[in-house]
Amino acid sequence: MINKEKTMIAINKMYEMFPEAHGELTHDTPFQLLIAVILSAQTTDISVNKITPALFAAYPTPDKLAQAPMEEIISYIHSIGLYRNKAKNIKACANQLMTKYDGKVPQTRNQLMELPGVGRKTANVVLGDAFKIPAIAVDTHVQRVTKRLRICKQNANVLEVENTLMRKVPKELWIKTHHTLIFFGRYHCTARSPKCSSCPLLDMCQEGKNRMKLKET
Repeated sequence: MINKEKTMIAINKMYEMFPEAHGELTHDTPFQLLIAVILSAQTTDISVNKITPALFAAYPTPDKLAQAPMEEIISYIHSIGLYRNKAKNIKACANQLMTKYDGKVPQTRNQLMELPGVGRKTANVVLGDAFKIPAIAVDTHVQRVTKRLRICKQNANVLEVENTLMRKVPKELWIKTHHTLIFFGRYHCTARSPKCSSCPLLDMCQEGKNRMKLKET
């Protein structure tokens, strides 16, 4: 693995490439962000953003969603994957927000992770984007980029990737780094066709160098 200094050199170059990196799920409130992140599991932000305007217009608050009939919720989200399970989760989540938190989204990871449909990644996104509480959410893009650049071990699991990044990146930069790594992975260092030939990080990326050699042969 590369050390803290080299890690920040790499991340600073990503900052320069994507200075406006941000969360791309459409929302107006912490509750709406929470629901959008739950819905985004195993599907794209683009797909979620297509359905949430109508969903949030119908159920803008936890009490409205908690009271909604299941089939009605499904009618708004049926175009995304796992819609039946997600409908059950967001209704149960809204109900728990009403019964345990007076309709407010909690601001600790442990409390968030007790909500239906909420795992560590979702909790970290909500902490960072809704409440500006430092957190790093590890998705497929973050895993891919950090492993290709050897910021993390190749066999690291999600929690190990998160912990490694938290050790190597200053806490005040966790949220910014999370979004920047996602943008870098989503728009540049993609899974199948990374833009190695135009990458400013090629000189420190052994995987990229190997890919370029293969293209030359």
